[in-house]
Parts: sequence; structure tokens; C-alpha cells
Amino acid sequence: MSDMFSTMAISGAGMRVQSERTRVIAQNIANADTTPTKAGEDPYTRKTITFKQHMDKKTGTPLVTVDKVEEDKTSEFVKKYMPGHPAADADGYVLMPNVSTLVEMMDMKEAARSYEANMGMFTQTRDMAQKTIDMLR
Repeated sequence: MSDMFSTMAISGAGMRVQSERTRVIAQNIANADTTPTKAGEDPYTRKTITFKQHMDKKTGTPLVTVDKVEEDKTSEFVKKYMPGHPAADADGYVLMPNVSTLVEMMDMKEAARSYEANMGMFTQTRDMAQKTIDMLR
């Protein structure tokens, strides 16, 4: 029976990290068009999330957790010609966030599928445990 609980714990941890990943992606999408307020300021910077594996000390089960959420410093900001904007430089360009809505939507689909896979495993394990209990009655 402890293997079933370990399986449920692993699936639950997977659902938690994918939920957090979805939150970060939603934040990126919400700020995809956020511009700076003054010239020389940086716009919203895309956030990325990384995971790590750790061992649950009570059960000895390997679980996944969020390692960190940090700004994506590798991709460039996009320049958009907006001469009337308060954050425009001398040439009329405004720095836009380094967020690609298409990439974020694909990441969101992947996170949703991973969440659903973990939920399916959790549900199947719970159902197996319930059937085992029913058979023992």
C-alpha cells in the first residue's frame, strides 16, 4: 500500500509544479505588451521556471519541486516604433518585453498536458486503492 501512497505523492507534486508553471506563464502572457513608463527603463522581463528533484525524508519518495523563478536575461527586448510614447527613445522606438505569446501558449499547453497526466495517474492510483479496500471488505 505504501507504493500507492508514493505514487499519489509523486503525482501530487507534479500537479503542484505544473500549476506554478502555469501561473508564471500566465503572468508572462498578461505582461506581453507592458511598456516602460519612461525612456531608458527596461520593460517587463519574461520569467522562467526551473524544477528540481528532492527526496521526501519521511517516505523516501523522490518528488519534484520548483527550484526557482527567475528573469530570462538571454533573449533580447523587441524595439517597436512608437514615436508618441513617453518611453520612446530619440529615434521613436520603445523597448517591448521579451515575451513571445506563441511560445508562452505552447508552454501553457505542455504544462496543461503534464498536469492532466499527473491527475490521471493520481486518479487511477486512488481508484486502485479504493478497489483493493472494497475487495478486503
